[in-house]
Amino acid sequence: KMASCTTGTAVSAGTAKFYIGSKLDGTAQVFLLQDGKPTAVTAESVFKGKRSVIFGVPGAFTPTCSTKHLPGFVSLADKITSAGADAIFCVSVNDAFVMDAWGKANATADKVHMVADANGALTASLGMLVDKSAAGMGMRSNRYAMVLDKRMTCEMFVEDPSGTFGETAADKVLEWLRVQNIDL
Repeated sequence: KMASCTTGTAVSAGTAKFYIGSKLDGTAQVFLLQDGKPTAVTAESVFKGKRSVIFGVPGAFTPTCSTKHLPGFVSLADKITSAGADAIFCVSVNDAFVMDAWGKANATADKVHMVADANGALTASLGMLVDKSAAGMGMRSNRYAMVLDKRMTCEMFVEDPSGTFGETAADKVLEWLRVQNIDL
């Protein structure tokens, strides 16, 4: 069993602030590819009743996301679920077709669920929406990872918006889960 989430700790990324113990916005609309069609669903319907690990990336098929971030969670998926997560989700401000293709290209089936935040609603509700127009990407997600328990934020890992990678890596999330899991 995981220790309970503490409340009130602020997590900052640039000008964004999010609080540990806050509930994820259940009304935010995201998209899943179902039967070959993008299907709008609420964040609540995706994450309800689950202990979830969510990681947000700037873009599917981009270098760091494709060579480090997503593969790290795919390779450690079994260990992350053994350490207390019910499911792992990858979120990006991309459409459902792109997220599905990226998932297939990285063999995510049964390991990491690909979630399209096509309009940036979930990402914006977390304060993680950043302008990457200078890099030709438009509005995208800052790189983050978080642990939710029934939509309550237990921990959040956030990279500097400049594009660094390391704090949100799968091994960091796994380490946190192992420390919190009192049954191991």
